[in-house]
Amino acid sequence: MTRYAIDVHGLSKSFNGTRVLKQIDFSVSSGSIFALLGPNGAGKTTIIHILSTLLNADAGSVFIDGHDVSASKEEVKQLISLTGQYAAVDELLTAQENLIMMGRLFGLKAVVAKQRALTLLQQFDLVDAAHKTVRTFSGGMRRRLDLAVSIIVKKPILFLDEPTTGLDTVSRRALWAMICALKAQGTTIFLTTQYLEEADQLADHIAFISNGRIVAQGTADELKAQINQDIIELRNEHNEMLQEIPTDGTIQQLKQRIDELIDHVPAQTRIRIRRPSMDDVFLSVTDRRKEEINHEQ
Repeated sequence: MTRYAIDVHGLSKSFNGTRVLKQIDFSVSSGSIFALLGPNGAGKTTIIHILSTLLNADAGSVFIDGHDVSASKEEVKQLISLTGQYAAVDELLTAQENLIMMGRLFGLKAVVAKQRALTLLQQFDLVDAAHKTVRTFSGGMRRRLDLAVSIIVKKPILFLDEPTTGLDTVSRRALWAMICALKAQGTTIFLTTQYLEEADQLADHIAFISNGRIVAQGTADELKAQINQDIIELRNEHNEMLQEIPTDGTIQQLKQRIDELIDHVPAQTRIRIRRPSMDDVFLSVTDRRKEEINHEQ
């Protein structure tokens, strides 16, 4: 029997009589990145809070590295680190002081905490800001420091709740590189995100959650293959998108679609054929879920 870093079956949770998680099932392999993808209010943060012992489930089983979360919370806490949606660092302290303080709180000796802080400042490109107070930091610097703080003591499993929300493109990609570096060191990473590209770029396995249910999961390639179609993009001379037309990917239908367009679009219109993206997957699974909800009603 395979032993997963995270193993969840039949997870359910209600608040004030409203079910927010409905029979959730998924598993996360050790040393991998798992992305839980969905809109605000879908249940992503609730799942992280249950997996990290902050909330109790109403039903189902949750195992972290073989330990039952409901029965072995203290053992689970020794295995995990958690970074929430908002930077949880002291703005009045410097980056180095924040790291040393957290190291000491976790029981590291002073000299070990300082050495660990210096290592992380270098790893997260914060050496130049080591002695600056956090209140002077940009959003990207705060998130890098927050991530560094969360791993001041090395744990095998790291939970990241929407780690790049609010960051600009450059800062987001810098944080992606750091997350990949943690994976390369053997850390299992469970992240929630609203960003389709983020899940596509980072995750070994992706699960879509909608209205408290997992509606699709698999690798990025497996999810895209479910669409089973190619997309014809029509763009103007400025490379601006005009229209997207789905096809079954066969030469016959591609030729048919292009023949239909010839007399109806400007001659300078550019055509590009692409494979399905995570955006296409998201639209497909959410549309399918809406149909299921309507059928249930």
